[in-house]
Amino acid sequence: MSLDYNAMLKIALEEAKEGLAEGGIPIGAALFHEDGKLLGRGHNRRIQEDDPSIHGETDAFRKAGRQKSYRKTIMVTTLSPCWYCSGLVRQFNIGTVVVGEAVNFDGGIDWLKENGIKVVDLNNQECIDMLAKYIKENPEVWNEDIGEE
Repeated sequence: MSLDYNAMLKIALEEAKEGLAEGGIPIGAALFHEDGKLLGRGHNRRIQEDDPSIHGETDAFRKAGRQKSYRKTIMVTTLSPCWYCSGLVRQFNIGTVVVGEAVNFDGGIDWLKENGIKVVDLNNQECIDMLAKYIKENPEVWNEDIGEE
């Protein structure tokens, strides 16, 4: 069975756009089973909820609920996961991470690869452009989000 990572990314992109419309950082994510079944979806809500722990990946992960195992899951995210979200992937042994882009921020993808996680970078232009525009217009919020001063 061949999975359509671009179709999966569309769900994460919908989430990113929803977050942007709410006044937040446009990063979305979705967790899928390896058979393509959607388990949970979410977006960065740090601004909206005043909670620094609600990144796109953590939101999707929480909304997926408890799973017996995460080895056969795929985390799809519009942006390469930060160290915090990369830690979540490693902690729960998520088998595959699909990123929309790693141009604006490459996060922990090399570390994930070094630790046996399959990483697929789709280099999606819509993801690249959306976040680049946000960073240009909101550099202080972006630096806060990635832990830079």
